[in-house]
Amino acid sequence: MKISDVAKLTGVTVRTLHYYDEIGLLKPDGVTEAGYRVYSDADLELLQQILFFRELDFPLEDIRRIMQNPAYDREDALRKQKELLLQKRGRLDRLIALVDSTLKGERDMSFRQFDATEIEETRRRYAEEAKQRWGDTAAYAEYEARSARTGDAQQRMLDGEGAEILCEFGKRRALAPDSPEAQALVKRWQDYISASYYTCTKEILACLGQMYVGDARFTQNIDRFGEGTAAFMAAAIEVYTR
Repeated sequence: MKISDVAKLTGVTVRTLHYYDEIGLLKPDGVTEAGYRVYSDADLELLQQILFFRELDFPLEDIRRIMQNPAYDREDALRKQKELLLQKRGRLDRLIALVDSTLKGERDMSFRQFDATEIEETRRRYAEEAKQRWGDTAAYAEYEARSARTGDAQQRMLDGEGAEILCEFGKRRALAPDSPEAQALVKRWQDYISASYYTCTKEILACLGQMYVGDARFTQNIDRFGEGTAAFMAAAIEVYTR
């Protein structure tokens, strides 16, 4: 999808999308020979997550750090964002009810329907929790330091030695996730990440496994080595880290 189409679909201006690309927050899947940015479905999913964070008033740099953190849990983030949206909906319902009662001639001068304290407290609590959990970990600091030297770490993880290991996962995707061969590959993958990017603890590895099937971009890239490779890899990691 061209950048102009994305802008029409999402309401995000072309200028804003250019800026997201420039700061590394949302890079398009490709660029045409004429220089036009082209966005995939996976890119649109990422943009949706960015807009959820913007609803929570996160600064763009914090959003970038959080979403690029290997420990980022998309499903958990969505659950927290849903909680906030439900609180917002409840407040709107109360305001609508107040309007209806006022139109009927009733008087309610308590102004409690305008109170946004609960929403703001949830926003503040979630922002702090997300930053502490994803945005300021030792592993992420190490990841950023190494990424500065090696370039785009997430992409490099799918090339070179990483691609060789993923190819082995693809060849063995019909095996049981708890088979010795699958578990040996998970250990090899963990060691590869630790040696190349950041110390990959079992906790971080478990989050990565969830991301491989929860993030469409990762699923698509890993499934280049055989359809179902990402799901097999995630299941094997779940066994390994359990």
